[in-house]
Amino acid sequence: MSRRLSREIAIQSLYQQDVHPEADLQMIRELEKKVQGEDLDFYRFLVQGVKEHHPQIDPILERYVKEGWKLSRLSAVDRAVLRVATLELLYQPETPSGAVLNEAVELSKAFSGMETSRFINGILGKLAKNLDQLREEIQ
Repeated sequence: MSRRLSREIAIQSLYQQDVHPEADLQMIRELEKKVQGEDLDFYRFLVQGVKEHHPQIDPILERYVKEGWKLSRLSAVDRAVLRVATLELLYQPETPSGAVLNEAVELSKAFSGMETSRFINGILGKLAKNLDQLREEIQ
């Protein structure tokens, strides 16, 4: 198992919650079964962290999407990828930002395709340049 799998399953869980909020807990439990050991803690950090810090994460992401766009305009899977990566960038500074961006881009390619991965990379790249300021804002 790896952190990459934890991120992948977390994105799937958050996607399911976004698309089917009424089935929230059942879907999380089913997907959670795919993650074991230390990776389970990381998976839970991602899913619970996005839920807990949603009020801080989404307004930050709104700053970096294309002008005139809203986060709600993006697909549910793209929102999940962005939220997971943003959570890691903001709340897990021990993980190198380059690793977080790379994982987000690769997962975006797998779930959404090449064009979307460039879009995700652009948003997260701009966000990563302002990490110190953003971390201060959320304190």
